[in-house]
Amino acid sequence: AFFLPYLFALLTAGIPILILEFTLGHKYRGSAALTMARMHKKTEWLGWWQIGISFVIATYYAAIIAWAMSFAYFSFGTKWGDDPQSFFFNDYLQISAVPGEIGGIVPGVLVPIIIVWIITLGVLFKGVKKGIEVANKVMIPLLVVLFLCIVVRAITLDGAMTGLDAFFKPDWELMANPKVWMAAYGQIFFSLSIGFAIMVTYSSYLPKKTDLTNSAYITGFANSGFELLAGIGVFAALGFMANQQGVPVDEVVQAGVGLAFIVFPEIISSFPAFNGFFGFAFFACLMLAGLTSLISIVETFVAGFQEKFNVSRAKAVGIGGGLAALISILFATKSGLYFLDAADYFINQFGITIAALFEIIIVAWVLRKLKDLQAHAD
Repeated sequence: AFFLPYLFALLTAGIPILILEFTLGHKYRGSAALTMARMHKKTEWLGWWQIGISFVIATYYAAIIAWAMSFAYFSFGTKWGDDPQSFFFNDYLQISAVPGEIGGIVPGVLVPIIIVWIITLGVLFKGVKKGIEVANKVMIPLLVVLFLCIVVRAITLDGAMTGLDAFFKPDWELMANPKVWMAAYGQIFFSLSIGFAIMVTYSSYLPKKTDLTNSAYITGFANSGFELLAGIGVFAALGFMANQQGVPVDEVVQAGVGLAFIVFPEIISSFPAFNGFFGFAFFACLMLAGLTSLISIVETFVAGFQEKFNVSRAKAVGIGGGLAALISILFATKSGLYFLDAADYFINQFGITIAALFEIIIVAWVLRKLKDLQAHAD
């Protein structure tokens, strides 16, 4: 039943706000902060709020990509052993017993975080055309090919149909649960990158004659189509695992990091053949998807910093990206997962929603003022 609230959220909020942000960035030709300032001098703060959201996301997003990078390596030889949960929390993250107790740096997490930031900042130093565009032309097709391999393999496993039945069979009673609707809107906001400066910034780079409405529909439905494909691959694999263990699918489902870094290693270990390759393919997909997202996220505050302080791109990337990279070391500590959960909860529950809401209110207010001015002139 989640599909109906999800589709409703896409059509009532996702695509309309996408069109709004495309229009703002394309018209005012600037980062989120400059766009809001050019729209009205009193609304610049919203652009910086959105840039701030992107900055916070970038700091912890790099850690998740680093985990995926590590697990892509661990896939060969299934180094997580017979107990992926203990391996992830105790051996890899070395998580502290008390939340907030930093407990020192974990080298196995720090090293891949450094690699992630080297790749990200290296791409951004080269600029939009020679850096971001070239990187995405390589990473996105590779991501699609690898994920198609995973999906095809997953749906041929014993028990895959059980997982797909759990994925597609609706539980209509859940339609009355407000949390389902909140989750649907949250998923649309986060996955379409609306409300936190990305779409405003990137639309400022579009040619003047771009069909913004058509671009928004293509972006929205392409994104949702890939998410649907991801769901098919994930639930087919979960059905296989449930079949192996002789339990219902809902008993093997976990939310958040548990699904990717505990359940999927268990599934991969159970694959009858080529589990090293498919494990690598799965975590490489997470890594590639994360890297392309991180590059786009960091670009928002690099562009904002560059325009606000009139500095070179190299200096903006070095200072803005360097500061985010430095803060992300916090997530390489033994309390890194606790810090990540807290930051992610705040961003998803408050940051993005508030930003998107104020964006709609402010644009409506500016349009009303323009209408009043036009009426007065007439």
